[in-house]
Amino acid sequence: MRLFNEIRFNNIRGDLFGGVTAAVIALPMALAFGVASGAGPAAGLYGAVLVGLFAAIFGSTPTLISEPTGPMTVVMTAVIASLIAANPEQGMAMAFTVVMMAGVFQILFGALKVGHYVTMMPYTVVSGFMTGIGIILIVLQIGPFLGQPTPPNGVIGTFQSLGDLLSNIQPVETILAAATFLLLVFFPQKLRKYMPPQLLALIVGSVASILLLGDMEIRRIGEIPTGLPDLQLPVFSADQWQLMVFDALVLAVLGSIDALLTSVIAENLTRKEGNANKELFGQGIGNLASGLFGGIPGAGATMGTVVNIQTGGRTALSGLVRALLLLVVVVWAADLTAEIPLAVLAGIAMKVGFDIIDWSFLKRAHRVSLKATWIMYAVIGLTVFVDLIAAVAIGVFVANLLTIERMVKLQSDSVKAIGDHNASDLNWDEQTLLKRSQGNILIMSLGGSLFFGMAKAISRQHAVLENHKVLIVDMTDVPSLGVSSSLALENIVLEDQERGCPVYLVGMTDAVHDRMKKLGLLEKLPEDRIKATRQEALEEAFLLVDELPELDAATAS
Repeated sequence: MRLFNEIRFNNIRGDLFGGVTAAVIALPMALAFGVASGAGPAAGLYGAVLVGLFAAIFGSTPTLISEPTGPMTVVMTAVIASLIAANPEQGMAMAFTVVMMAGVFQILFGALKVGHYVTMMPYTVVSGFMTGIGIILIVLQIGPFLGQPTPPNGVIGTFQSLGDLLSNIQPVETILAAATFLLLVFFPQKLRKYMPPQLLALIVGSVASILLLGDMEIRRIGEIPTGLPDLQLPVFSADQWQLMVFDALVLAVLGSIDALLTSVIAENLTRKEGNANKELFGQGIGNLASGLFGGIPGAGATMGTVVNIQTGGRTALSGLVRALLLLVVVVWAADLTAEIPLAVLAGIAMKVGFDIIDWSFLKRAHRVSLKATWIMYAVIGLTVFVDLIAAVAIGVFVANLLTIERMVKLQSDSVKAIGDHNASDLNWDEQTLLKRSQGNILIMSLGGSLFFGMAKAISRQHAVLENHKVLIVDMTDVPSLGVSSSLALENIVLEDQERGCPVYLVGMTDAVHDRMKKLGLLEKLPEDRIKATRQEALEEAFLLVDELPELDAATAS
């Protein structure tokens, strides 16, 4: 696995154009997310530069654009609020330390190769999670949208303060925010390839506020320090370290999900597959660097990535161009953003919240599956009102339980006891042998991959076994055998042997044979009881039946 991302120079024009366009889109979003997080617009710009730069260098998806995103901003907002409340003097420094720790966790995720599993999350959980994030972002922008600071305590605090927010509404700022939002909603689709609507909204809103509302009191970004950011040394608190570790884990998991899902979109658009674990390594390096220099965390951004690809970006050179252009803004042109109204940024951030909501699936989820719909709504509720990690963990757990239940129902028919010689599963010779055995031979036919959910189905078949002298366990159609199912089979085999009933194991693949050998079951069977085919076992069992004593009813049961 190579260390650096794919950077080529055979598509310079496309990569330059893609990078420039992505930078134009990133600027207003970085400012909006920086302000929304509570860290300030400069932190948003630093995050856009550093996460994007290092993820482009060390990541795996060449066209992925990484920067502060709505979901990451939502979590960062809560992190900053909680740590400043606990430690007003060091809270912000501790929040940037959390970003560094999140980057380290992502690097660890990549080293442990968990990237593949992140992309296997059920869509109902992903949809509910992202919709919940969108709702949180919208709710947190209600205060700034009405011309006031965001109330403390997140979503709950905003709902509790809704009366005060409405009674103290600042009409001019609300009109400015609403106009920004409506411009983004109704901006013609055919013009978006010529002018990103977010940048246009930022310019129009700022110019209008200066020319038309210059004599009114409007909250603005204010001066952003130019030059390179200062190094932020890690700061820990003995009282808050557990909370910091948990917050870092939340950011790392969310950032990994966000980045890898966006990476999948990029792969589908370019038909070029990346390495999920290497991408997590690149994202981790980016967030570690962002935290070290006072930037907010980021992840793969869908909007920037898609625009980059559509405008010609094909290698990581486009991501480097984007990061360097934003660095120019940070070093030399940051003072140009001082007059941007906060209400305009609130309108942009609120539109992002609406875009994150999975409207398409919300409209039709109930037609696809009621169970899936309830999972999605439960994840939305947990995300908004409880906890992001709890929402994902519970959602994945319940979705997997339902999937296992469905798989067991579908596969249970492949686990059956055959004592009737007319069974359609047998060929003519096998039917003849079973008929001549007069019910003294029982075949347990197994099929499919016997994962842990099938252990109960195997045991259930044992419970209905009738009086027989010989048991044949046919595993010809079993490609793999789980531990739980292996133990269930072992119980059946050993119980029959204790009753004096010979047991044959038939048609084991190498993987199944290896599992049985490691379990120690093969050592408990004579070597001649392992057969390649069911007919071979039936022929030998038929000759053996007459030599075996009759089983009384008590023993058979």
